[in-house]
Amino acid sequence: MRPTHQLKGRDRPHARIISGRIREQRDKVAAPLRRGVLLAPATITSIGLLSGFYSAISSIGGHFELAAVMIMVAFICDGLDGRVARLSRTSSHFGIEYDSLSDVVAFGMAPAILAFTWALHPIGGLGVAVSGLFVVCAALRLARFNVQTASVDKRRFVGLPVPGAAAMVAGIALAYSYFELSSPKTLCSLMVPITLALAGLMISRVPYPSFKGINLHKRAQIELMIAAVVGAAFLVTMPQVTLFLLASAFVLSGPYLLLRGERMSNPVAMLPVEVQPQSAPASSDSQRTFEVPD
Repeated sequence: MRPTHQLKGRDRPHARIISGRIREQRDKVAAPLRRGVLLAPATITSIGLLSGFYSAISSIGGHFELAAVMIMVAFICDGLDGRVARLSRTSSHFGIEYDSLSDVVAFGMAPAILAFTWALHPIGGLGVAVSGLFVVCAALRLARFNVQTASVDKRRFVGLPVPGAAAMVAGIALAYSYFELSSPKTLCSLMVPITLALAGLMISRVPYPSFKGINLHKRAQIELMIAAVVGAAFLVTMPQVTLFLLASAFVLSGPYLLLRGERMSNPVAMLPVEVQPQSAPASSDSQRTFEVPD
């Protein structure tokens, strides 16, 4: 009998052929699925980015309630893209940077434009300065978050998260529309300190709770379950007021933790990148190194 590796055509064992076919089919199915999983977080982030852009367009057109709703849509997308990336194990530096750029537009630029066109435009240049400060502080907060991710407590945020500040602006706009209030001077006088306070809290060291450590598989107390059901009922019946109350509760939770005595530990200093010193070239031609010019 001839060895197995010398068999040809029909003489080969059928087990090898079947195994090869199964492996080939698996390769054809797995590759498109992998690409689809990698595309999912970026797609969700792109939807959030476009929601922020459409919010800015709506604010300029005078559709303030729609602008606030689109900020909330971006808020939902911001919570989904990270979870999808972690569950599918497709987290990457590209996704983190793309998410930060999206947040600058959706939670920095869009709420600032909403605040100015809706409430701060009567004071002219001062309103531009206040809303512009909100954008700058949002960008600074995101940059600080990116460089301090590995050096801070995962259970707490350092300063008010940018989505929380944007949700507060959108929540105020939704509540104002729900109660059909019409007092531009009062609104402007209230939004100036609120916008400045939100900008200051974003770059502050006030601790804020992080919900990333919540374990959904653990058994919850009956009181927590009842509160969740009541909150869902209010969210369905009065979404504008409920979103405003939830955003207000989160913004105030930071000063509450600060009054309780919680302090954030000093993060790793943001030092400039050190340049490695170049070693002296060796005298021997065989040990000499060359650098490729830029």
